[in-house]
Amino acid sequence: MGKTVLAQLTPPDLAAIVFLITLSVSPLKVNGIGQAIIGIVTIVVMYLLLSKLSLFRLLNRLFIGHPSILIKHGKISKKELRKTRFSLVELLSAIRAAGYPNIQDLDYVILEPNGNLSILPNQAVVNLTPRHLNIETDYQGLPIAIIVEGKIQHKNLRLIHKDEKWLQEALENKGFHQLNNIFYAAVSDKDHSLIIDTGN
Repeated sequence: MGKTVLAQLTPPDLAAIVFLITLSVSPLKVNGIGQAIIGIVTIVVMYLLLSKLSLFRLLNRLFIGHPSILIKHGKISKKELRKTRFSLVELLSAIRAAGYPNIQDLDYVILEPNGNLSILPNQAVVNLTPRHLNIETDYQGLPIAIIVEGKIQHKNLRLIHKDEKWLQEALENKGFHQLNNIFYAAVSDKDHSLIIDTGN
């Protein structure tokens, strides 16, 4: 069914998978729980074995596949579209969704082995960033959720080297005395500042 199945399952794709499974399983007869367990263990071992083999460079392409260049320097490759069973309609829809309605604005569009599209625009249409203008920016920090629907996320607290006592004090300083009143709260890993949302 092609690499696109890995990225998203359409109703026809899902139906095809269900039919294939049904056809492959229905002729099999299992006598007793022992044979069922042996079958399950065999499938798990085969899956783990294939996962390990896919880590070797020589077998990587065989098990995982390789990237396919669908657009190169603004030109669509009919050969790669047919080879990967990726329709032109799907391709145009994907690049429009990414904000590039004109294929001539693209240097490369690559269908990755996992089914995702990598869209690389040419330099003329790339949005300007501080890096392009040689402007240094400060790190803003990553918000780490510490309360979700009134429940403390202890693992995330340990991640920022804080404990529940620190959290209680920080919340009280913000005027919150009960966790039930807090729908979501996060802490910046940069300066430990609190972001609180009551959900109202």
